[in-house]
Amino acid sequence: MVASAKSESSQAGEQRWPMALTLVVAIALPLLLPASISEVTRWVVPVLEALLLVILLVADPGRIDRHTGFVRLISIVLVVILVAGAGVVTTRLAIVLIDGGSGTNSAAELLRVGGLVWLYVIISFAFLYWEFDSGGTVTRTFAPRPYPDLAFPQELNPRVAASGWRPQFFDYLYLGFTNSTELSPTDVMPLALWAKFAMTVQATSSLVILGLVIARAVNILK
Repeated sequence: MVASAKSESSQAGEQRWPMALTLVVAIALPLLLPASISEVTRWVVPVLEALLLVILLVADPGRIDRHTGFVRLISIVLVVILVAGAGVVTTRLAIVLIDGGSGTNSAAELLRVGGLVWLYVIISFAFLYWEFDSGGTVTRTFAPRPYPDLAFPQELNPRVAASGWRPQFFDYLYLGFTNSTELSPTDVMPLALWAKFAMTVQATSSLVILGLVIARAVNILK
């Protein structure tokens, strides 16, 4: 079904480099965190993510336009690892801050570590939204569903975008950023239950990170 729609569509597959570049940043983040925060994920998760990225680049280079079970499976596994890694470092950061562990007595170091964990959460959930919204980027391009899981303004009002507009990776990265800063939907509305749940988890994670880090930093600077 997707293959036939692809042959009839004039749309081109989404470019791979935005997600690849962002994933490289995500791979580096655990390596920049102190061992007390990323001891579980420091090497295993980056190595797995790098391996999966290489597999994706080999299986579907250039533009993302291959809708095979193998490519889809690798993409989903990558997202699961990203979100799980973000969950681990967020939990570890909260534990260290509550217990007053090493690395929490310097405001500068605390803000650096908190910022890195917060960025990790943003990137991880951006990949989650990008991969699962309306069946993924290939389905959105070549066999779009009648109703989206995440409603962008350009989809709700065709007067603000060219005909055939579809969200790209950076649109989901922006969604991840705004949901972590506003702690609620801004211009993109979650319609599917999984999207509402994911945005709730991300907002809660960001609230924990920002709340604990800011409170601890203020206490240190007093």
